[in-house]
Amino acid sequence: MSEHRRKPPQPQGGGRAAARRGTSGSSSGRRAAPRGATGSPSDAYGSGSYESGGEERPYGGRAEARRAAQRSGGGRRRAPDPGRGSRRAGATGPGRGRAPASDSKRIIDYPRAGRYGWRRWMPSWKLISGLCLGFFGSMIAVAGIGYAMVGVPNVAQAAKAQNNVYYWADGTEMVSTGGETNRQIINLSQIPKNMQYAVISQENKTFTTDSGVDPRGIARAVFNMARGGETQGGSTITQQYVKNAMLDDQSQTISRKFKELFVSIKVGASVPKDDIMEGYLNTAYYGRSAFGIQAAARAYFNKEAIDLNAGECAFLSAMLKGATYYDPAGATSIDPAATPEDNSRRALTQMQDTLDKMVEYGHLSATERAKYTTLPKVENPRANRALSGQIGYLVDLANGYLLNNSDKTQVTERKLREGGLSIHTTFDKKKVNELEKAVKKVQKANIDPKKRPDTDTHVQFGGASVDPASGAIVAIYGGEDATKHFTNNANETGAQVGSTFKPFVLAAAMNWGVRDPELGPTQAQDERTVVSPKSLYSGKNKLKIKQYDGTVWQNDKGEEWLQVNDGDQTYGEAPKYQIDLREAMQHSVNSAYVQLGMDVGLDKVKEAAVRAGVLESSLAGIDYPSFSLGISDPSAIRMAGSYATFAASGKQNDPYSVNKVTDKDGTLYEHATKTEQAFTAKVADNVTDVLKTVVEDGTGTNAQLTGREVAGKTGTTDGNKSAWFVGYTPQLSTAISMFRYPDDESIKNRTFLEMYGTGNQKSIHGASFPAEIWHDYMEQALKGEPAKKFPTPQPIGEVINEAPSPTPTPTITETEEESPTPAPTRTKPKDNTPSPSASGTCEPFDWNCEENGGTDNGGTDNGGTDGGVTVSPEPTETGAETTGGNGNGNGGNGGGLFGGTT
Repeated sequence: MSEHRRKPPQPQGGGRAAARRGTSGSSSGRRAAPRGATGSPSDAYGSGSYESGGEERPYGGRAEARRAAQRSGGGRRRAPDPGRGSRRAGATGPGRGRAPASDSKRIIDYPRAGRYGWRRWMPSWKLISGLCLGFFGSMIAVAGIGYAMVGVPNVAQAAKAQNNVYYWADGTEMVSTGGETNRQIINLSQIPKNMQYAVISQENKTFTTDSGVDPRGIARAVFNMARGGETQGGSTITQQYVKNAMLDDQSQTISRKFKELFVSIKVGASVPKDDIMEGYLNTAYYGRSAFGIQAAARAYFNKEAIDLNAGECAFLSAMLKGATYYDPAGATSIDPAATPEDNSRRALTQMQDTLDKMVEYGHLSATERAKYTTLPKVENPRANRALSGQIGYLVDLANGYLLNNSDKTQVTERKLREGGLSIHTTFDKKKVNELEKAVKKVQKANIDPKKRPDTDTHVQFGGASVDPASGAIVAIYGGEDATKHFTNNANETGAQVGSTFKPFVLAAAMNWGVRDPELGPTQAQDERTVVSPKSLYSGKNKLKIKQYDGTVWQNDKGEEWLQVNDGDQTYGEAPKYQIDLREAMQHSVNSAYVQLGMDVGLDKVKEAAVRAGVLESSLAGIDYPSFSLGISDPSAIRMAGSYATFAASGKQNDPYSVNKVTDKDGTLYEHATKTEQAFTAKVADNVTDVLKTVVEDGTGTNAQLTGREVAGKTGTTDGNKSAWFVGYTPQLSTAISMFRYPDDESIKNRTFLEMYGTGNQKSIHGASFPAEIWHDYMEQALKGEPAKKFPTPQPIGEVINEAPSPTPTPTITETEEESPTPAPTRTKPKDNTPSPSASGTCEPFDWNCEENGGTDNGGTDNGGTDGGVTVSPEPTETGAETTGGNGNGNGGNGGGLFGGTT
């Protein structure tokens, strides 16, 4: 018998033999089911199906038997015949895949008995209900346990934040600050109702009626952390209060979020709303190291919290969103985007929005609201006198470095606020003090606002000193006092660097070379001639600037460019008035370096500056010839760092201010110097050799040091609005800047001011006060250190534009000057550079303007020996001078760089 066929059930009487005798044969070779016999296959499935005449319908196979069973009753089994024995025949039937029938009951009926196909694997509603009840029951049990285990935060304990301790480079303590925290807990009765309404209106309008928890906010925060995104806080005041108060555990983990959730639920259920509001306003951080509303009122308005008006309350509620971007004093040391102007704009917008919502929700009358349409007058941003002098600038610089590199340092703004960090800086106490002394000496001897209010007010200095071997910032001068002057002048000022930018032009010429004027633009990029410092360029005043191929440079209006030198002076002898690049650097000849920049390509000049260490974001006007003259505004730190690259024979190290950060658990961050070879030693050492002549016998003689080799460069900008000296020895690179810029935030549209007459000088140049400060500081900073010499430069490049044999001097007019490179006749392609915007005075491209004497264009107003004259851009609404909206930087008073049309 085939193993796929089932035996028919045995008759109760007679056994197997009787069953065989009672079975009729099948013509098909299959054994037919017995007709009319009890215990037949059809009976086993309870089909009751018979053919006409009362005979049982024979089955043709298992499939037909299954269909017959389904037609006769859905496949349900017939109860066993009482007359049959205890043995059940054919219990499983002839079908395949059927579940075995069993009288036993399983606790979990899965896979389901008596079900076939997909129904066998579909859970029953009883099973699903049971699982859901079990899951939710377990969660309730876990929540109950968690709820029972947590306690309500204690505000007094939460107020015990720790200090951050900052150390000098030698390991001695500089200052302890940050978490000692300027805080005083006050009762709710001492907190104005307007302050309470301001945070309710802006943060949590349902505060008085909600349970204290926003499940969606918590779920969003947990999900975001689980997938590695930025951490998020609770969205209700209760949750924020709990977060602020849980200072014993501020780890950004899911487990802590659940703990915070349970605490918030417990606080919402057991703590009165007034107590929650009081705790929140006493623990919140408002910036300026102020924790709590009382400290914030003192830090921003120098008054008691109870005396705050509605406008001041709305203002402080904006600070809760992050004082870095809302404090009107700015925080450019942390983020360059957090300027005083931008922060003031954001704070005013947020304040006005809060006031509008207070009116909308019925917390403030429209009449009262109308009184507060401008920002309130904000007081001194540094309540901590330990941060006075230069210390505040140093702390800000270290904090900014940590936050801007938080992915490496593991130090976030929250960690800084909580305190408990030991921050080991790169600052050398002796050098910081000596730099401040050098600045104050010059100020005291020369700057007198009372005697000369029109010329000596708003005079500011900035400075930075960098170690070329590592990039460590060893000293800065940020301003008069960090508690009085809020911008760090060593970091971000907006003051253009002038001719101190020229070394990058020379470095580009010796690194990549000038382009071949005989080749097309594409091929000329590859076919270049490396330039020697002995190469000759025109030193002629009002030189017609040309493209590398000899065609005259024109703007999009077809106007040409004539480059003036300081004092309208022409260098070199007729007929070509050529001087070599060393002499041109020595006397800061503009015409030679502007033309060199065009021959090399301004894109390569930009790349050289960035390679040296200048931030690309500080570069401006790359599409204009004046780019080579320093219309950009890198910081003193970056200028010192980029010159340090030349001092280190082309090895570049980014400036940094923190060596190591530790907390109670160990080291969070330790600096590892990463050096890149920005230029070959041959290129860098030749730049240094050329810059040595500037100090030995050029515009920088005031910077000479006793018994030491010095390389450096002076810089002065158009309109005499800023002056620089940047120089270095093999051990130290230092940049000093000087400018006039109003420190009073109440002055609208602040702009850089001219320095004609400042310090009782006809004009200020990099060779004057900046070089004097540099000299006095460096003499003391290097005292006791051995005098080192710069490496001897290796010969580099070819001498280009070599002067031909003397010929009779032709008559030269201002409209037909000879080019320093061959000038084949060709059509000038259309230049798509945007034209400068118009103003009420003569613009640089307004060639017919008579304000400065026609084509002369006022170049003589720069004076002095520096010659590093560049243009100043038009002031912007933020008060910083930029490039006139088109990258040109031509918006100064009276041209300076340009001549007239030809």
